[in-house]
Formats: sequence, structure tokens, C-alpha cells
Amino acid sequence: MLDNEQLLSLKEACEWASRYLNKKVTISNISYLIQYGRIKKYGDNGYTYVSLKELTEYYNSLHNNIKNSSDLDINWALSFEQYTEAERTKHVHRLHPYKGKFIPQLVEYFLDSHTDEFKKEVYFRPNDIVLDPFCGSGTTLVQSNELGMHAIGIDISEFNTLISNCKISKYNIIELYNYINNITIALKNFLSDSKTLEFEEKLNEKLYNFNNKYFPSPDYKYLLNKGDIDEKTYPIEKEQEFLKIYQDLINEYKIELYQDKQDTFLDKWYIKPIREEIEFVANEIKKINDENIKNILIIILSRTMRSCRATTHSDLATLKQPVFTPYYCYKHGKICKPLFSILKWWETYSKDTIKRLDEFDKLRTDTFQYCITGDSRNIDIFYELEKVNKNFADLVKKKKIKGIFSSPPYVGLIDYHEQHAYAYDLFRFERKDDQEIGPLYKGQNNEAKESYIQGISDVLINCKKFLCDDYNVFLVANDKYNLYPTIAKNVGMKIFNQYKRPVLNRTEKDKNPYSEIIFHLKEK
Repeated sequence: MLDNEQLLSLKEACEWASRYLNKKVTISNISYLIQYGRIKKYGDNGYTYVSLKELTEYYNSLHNNIKNSSDLDINWALSFEQYTEAERTKHVHRLHPYKGKFIPQLVEYFLDSHTDEFKKEVYFRPNDIVLDPFCGSGTTLVQSNELGMHAIGIDISEFNTLISNCKISKYNIIELYNYINNITIALKNFLSDSKTLEFEEKLNEKLYNFNNKYFPSPDYKYLLNKGDIDEKTYPIEKEQEFLKIYQDLINEYKIELYQDKQDTFLDKWYIKPIREEIEFVANEIKKINDENIKNILIIILSRTMRSCRATTHSDLATLKQPVFTPYYCYKHGKICKPLFSILKWWETYSKDTIKRLDEFDKLRTDTFQYCITGDSRNIDIFYELEKVNKNFADLVKKKKIKGIFSSPPYVGLIDYHEQHAYAYDLFRFERKDDQEIGPLYKGQNNEAKESYIQGISDVLINCKKFLCDDYNVFLVANDKYNLYPTIAKNVGMKIFNQYKRPVLNRTEKDKNPYSEIIFHLKEK
């Protein structure tokens, strides 16, 4: 035990850290450091303390790693590191996971009416129309609404447009709650004759006792980080030991793990009871006539499905191989298991969705936003918008679009359709992988780069038809191959300014910081 002067309570620790880092640090942030063995827990009898020295060393090390790994010309004001994760994923921005999305604060910075030493003029004003031709999960649309601006999104992925439009749609919350409640009751009735929940409850009990004995939290993680435990041998031995307990339970409850075929994503990545529950809820959703309600329920189920794939916690973002047995989890430092029912996550995400929709409803403005499914290289925005909202289409024709704020795909980084393959399989959305610009499967060779340059250029050339004369275009890109000067030249635009920002807060397994550039383009 350290001297009392060197120890801080959790409340004292988060107050000190907030002052030290000049950003809000919560008690849960400090608890996270303890849980994952970054710092040691001190105290007993229900009291928790941390060492000020260890806390200082941790934050100094983190800060130095970030600084050393980044370029000197980075604009640190655009890191938005002062915002907590809850603020970076506020209200509807977390309705559904999405790889490669930018944070709402970045969009706000360039769209709102403030100026500073970096942003010296106002580019957009209330009632302006903003275009995002690579709409993704709809961040630009949502923030435009908050700021009292109209916004149009375009995306080649039908599922992406669904996410975006669900975020900015208005709902009768009471009606939505009732539909969710009815489906939840139906799901529980569906499970009433099943042994699945009883099996999982028993498995959880066995797993809890086993982990407490062999992987006590947070002591195990702390010893692991210090190097006192060999992670190559000890946990693997214990994993094999627990697998015997697991197999006995499987036999006792006669749980069927594997599906009859492995033809589709749904066949390959879901335990049989999970698949059956997914199909049941999907069929309940299909019975609903209200398209607005049906769409948001699809998003809730899709989010649930993502969390219920048969994979390790470390590989949620990038799948490797299906896992149907308990395993040593390198993320949590204990034995974890696959899920055997969707019920818990369906209920959790249903409640979370209602809360987030309600939060956004208090902020929304009376403006137009809509995301169109289509190819931004050749889409007729006026024509497509007219089919869904004539009043919005008339406004766009009259005012023209003030500018673009978008994050184009990075060359050879993400297969955008494949990241939601489970939703495409279940809901039969049409896949257009071959129309993606710069997908992962095409790589980063010279041919892929040339194809990328042509694709982005074609998008901007087409979009210019719908922009006003004094437009401003902002593109967020990790341009490590220096492709955007060529793109700008191809489309008759000039790179007016560049803002280089560090990306520090990442949700993927690879948390190494990197930089990206916001290119400000205007007519040449």
C-alpha cells in the first residue's frame, strides 16, 4: 500500500485528470484504466484508490506516443480530443456501427458560423443546402439539421442510405415503443420452450466462477501488463480446462451449435439458435405496415445481429473465423464466450435507440434532409429528389447547393458493402460492390489509384452541375498517395486550403493515431 498522500479516490482522480489533460475525464474513464490493468487498484472494504504517480506516468506515456507518432504540421485544435466518447457519438450518431465515419464535431466546425485563427471565414449559413455525395452513415445530414441547414446525401449502398434516413426521420416514440414491446414479448414466447436461455444462464454462472478464480479483475490484467504472467501459455491452458466444462453443458442441454449449411454470411457466422431468433424477429418486423417504423426496427435488429456474430471480441470490426466455443479473450483478459440468444442485445439496443431518437428530437430543426441511393458519378439529384420530396426538390432547384462536406472512401481501405453483409443477407438489399470507389478488394496498386482518381473526379464533375457559383467543397481524406492535387486539376478546382488533423479516438482494434487532411476546394 502506498502512502495516503499518493493515493486518489476515483472522484479525485477524474478531477485531477480533467485538469491535467484539459478535457473532461469521468470516473468511468478511470475505472476503465483499472479494469484493463493500465493502473493498479488500491484499497479494500469497498473503497477504490489509484496512484497519482501511476496515473501521471500513464497519461504522459500516452501523450508522448501520440505526439511522436504524428506530423509536426498537424492542427491539434481539430483533434477534438477534449470531447468524451459519449459526446463524439451523441444521440443518433450511434444508432448503428459504421467503419470509417467522421465525428460530428468535425462537421460542425466547418458548417457552423464561428471563425478562429484557422477557419477565417464562414462558409455555410442557416437555410443553406449542403451536399454529401459519400453519405455513409449520415453524419453530415444530422449535423446540418442541428445547424438549421438543408442537406442531401448520396450513397451507392442501399443499407447506408437506410441508416442515414433513419437517423433524420421523425418518429412517434410511443408507437415505436409499443411495436418493440410486442416483438420482445413474441421473442420471449418463442424462447419459452427452448433450453437456450437456461443453458446460457448456467454457462454464465460457470464462466463467472472460473474467471474469478483464474483471471481475477483487475489484478490479472495488471500483472499481465507488468509482464509477470506469460500470455502465450497460461491463458491457453486455462481455456482448454474450461472447454471441458463447456462441452459437458452442451451435451446436457443438447444445444445445436452448427447450421446445416455454410453458403451465406448468415449460415457461417451465427450459432444455430441465434440464427433462428434473428429470422423470427425479422419476420415479425415484416408484418409491420408503417415503413418508417419498419425501417428503424430493421436498424435495431441489424445492430443486434452485428453484436451476435460468432466471433471474438477482438475481431468484431474485422472478422477472421467463426468461433463457436469459449475462448481466451485478449481484449478483456479472461475467458469469454459466444452468444446463444439475441434477447439481451435486442432489448439493450431497443432502449438505446428510443433514448437517442428522443434526444435528437429535442435538437432537430424544421429543415429538409434526405439520402438518395445512387452513384454520385452520374446521378441526377434534381430528378431523384423530386421522386421522394417535391418541396425539397423545388427548393434545391431554386437556391442551388451551397457546397459539399464529405469524406470520400480512402483508396483500398474498406469494403463498404461487406461490413454489413449480415444485413444484406437477411433483408435482401441489393449489393453494388462493383460500383464502390476505392474498395479494399481492389488494393492500393497503381491501377487501383488511377481508378480511384477517376472515380472521385467523376463524382465532383457531376456534383458541380448542382452547386451554386461560389461553392465551397470540403473533403476529408487520408491522402497518403497525394492523389487529390490531380483530382482537383481534373475537375477544374483549386485546393484553396488544407487542414491537417490527428485522428486520436478510434473504435477499431488498431488504435494507432494517424492524420487526415480536410481539403478545401473552390472553383479554379
